[in-house]
Amino acid sequence: MCHIFASQSPASYAFETRSIRLNGQSTSIRLERIFWNVLEMIAGREGMSVPKFISTLHSEVLVIRGEAPNFTSHLRCICLVALESSLSSAEPEPVSTPPRARAA
Repeated sequence: MCHIFASQSPASYAFETRSIRLNGQSTSIRLERIFWNVLEMIAGREGMSVPKFISTLHSEVLVIRGEAPNFTSHLRCICLVALESSLSSAEPEPVSTPPRARAA
């Protein structure tokens, strides 16, 4: 099992920095590339670009919490929650049961 994880391409966990505007302020967010990929999937499902999704999320966090401490970690957790939600909502494959033997 560890081979699956150990053989992961270094490109997937290489850092990527993107510039974005949050509440009118220019900033940079540095995440591993795999998290950017997940954020692109989430934003696409929401019908938004990644910058728009992140900006909207940041604004909502400020409304709910009043501040956004460690926002980059928050983004990573959002990716995990989204993936966990996708896994738990997937319907399990039906299990086929063998036919019953006829009574003689």
